[in-house]
This record gives sequence, structure tokens and C-alpha cells, in this order.
Amino acid sequence: MIYELREYVARAETADKLHRRFADHTFELFRRHGLTLAHFWTDPARPARIVYLLVFDSAGQRDAAWAAFQADPDWKAVKAASEADGPLIASSSSSVLIDAPYWRPDSR
Repeated sequence: MIYELREYVARAETADKLHRRFADHTFELFRRHGLTLAHFWTDPARPARIVYLLVFDSAGQRDAAWAAFQADPDWKAVKAASEADGPLIASSSSSVLIDAPYWRPDSR
């Protein structure tokens, strides 16, 4: 099992548009392409910040899911329409995470 932790910070004037894009379109597109959300957070101190965690069976499944998502004509249309007045995102980051070899779920 691998995880991907992603963070987006919207441009100040586009935070609401980015949140709506996730709520109205992106979640469904994720489901369509096997991008399984483990959790999705917002930061009350920084409303323009979105953080989420995806879970994958393998690196190959992750790569295939992202490739299919990026190639989806519906995603391309949603992205283009939401960014008609300019980009929504000021910065983003992504980290792939795997279990530490000594981690056991009962270690908590």
C-alpha cells in the first residue's frame, strides 16, 4: 500500500473556486479513475489551503490512475472552465509515502 499526500494553496482570490471545483467535479473524477481518497482536509486558519491523502495498491496503480485522470476530457473541460480567468493554484506539493518497515498498526 502506498499513500500520496497532496497540498494545494489557492491564490487568495480563487480559494472559493478551487473548493467548488473539488466538491462539484474533482471528487467524482477521482472515483472514476481509481484515485481513492483516504481523507480530505481544509485549514481553518488558511482557507486557501487544501490537503488530502490518496491511497493506492501500488506505484503502478498510482501512475495509471493519474495518467487516466489527466487525460480525461471531462477533467480537461472542468479545469479549463474553472481557470478561464487565470490559474486557481498558487502552489502545490505531493509526497509519496510508504509504511516504515517497523510500523505496526498496533504501535499507537
